[in-house]
Amino acid sequence: MASGRKVGSEESGLRIHQTIARDLGTAILTGRHQPGELFEGEIEASDRLGVSRTAYREAVRILIAKGMLESRPKAGTRVLPRNRWNVLDPEMLAWMFAGEPDANFIRDLFELRGVIEPAAAEFAARRRTDEQLAVMEAALAEMGRYGLSTPEGRAADQRFHNMILAATRNDALEALASSVGAAVSWTTTFKHRKKLLPRDPLPDHRAVFQAIAARDTAAARATMAELLRLALADMDIALAEPNSDD
Repeated sequence: MASGRKVGSEESGLRIHQTIARDLGTAILTGRHQPGELFEGEIEASDRLGVSRTAYREAVRILIAKGMLESRPKAGTRVLPRNRWNVLDPEMLAWMFAGEPDANFIRDLFELRGVIEPAAAEFAARRRTDEQLAVMEAALAEMGRYGLSTPEGRAADQRFHNMILAATRNDALEALASSVGAAVSWTTTFKHRKKLLPRDPLPDHRAVFQAIAARDTAAARATMAELLRLALADMDIALAEPNSDD
C-alpha cells in the first residue's frame, strides 16, 4: 500500500504530482515498500492522499520512468526489483541523500566514478581547449571563494567535474555529466550536513587542474584517482558519524 500522509497543494516549490512521486519514491528507497509489493488502486490512493487521480497517475508515471514501478492492466502497480531502478537518475539521487544514504550504494557510486573520471581526466588533458580550461579555473576560484559548505561552492565543484567530462570530447562520456555531477553534489552536501570538515579538498582539485593544463595525461589520471580515493575516505568518516541533527 502506498504511503499514507496527505499531500498539500505545494511543498518546497514542487508541483503536487512531483511531491507525490518524491514521497512514494523515498518510501521505496527506504524499504517501506518492498519489491513485488502491490500498490493500492488509483482511486483509493488519490482519495487517501487528498489529491486528484490525475496527479497520482502522473506521480506513478514518474516512478515507472525511473524503473521503480511497473503498471499492467488488471495486474496493478508493483514495485520492481532494485536492479531495475535507474539509480543514477539525478532526482533519485536527491531522494536517496535526503535521508541517510546506504553505505554500500555510496561505495558503488565512488567505484563508478573511479572507473569514469580518471579516464575522463586523461582524455581532457589530451583534448581540452583553452576555453574549457578557463571554465575549470574559474570553478576552482569559486570553490575557494565560497567553500564547499555553501550551495555556490558545491555548484562550482559540479561545474569543474562536468567540464572535465565535456573536455573529453566524447559524447558518451559527456552524457554522464548530469549523473556524475549529481553524485558529486549530493555526496558533498551529505558530508557538510554532518558538519564534518576533515580536510580541504581544494588542493586535490588544483592538482587535477594543473595536470590537465600541462597536458600531462598520466598525472591527470593519477591525480583524479587520488582525489576520488580521498573523497571516499571522507565519506566513510561521514557515514560513521551520528547525524548532527540527532
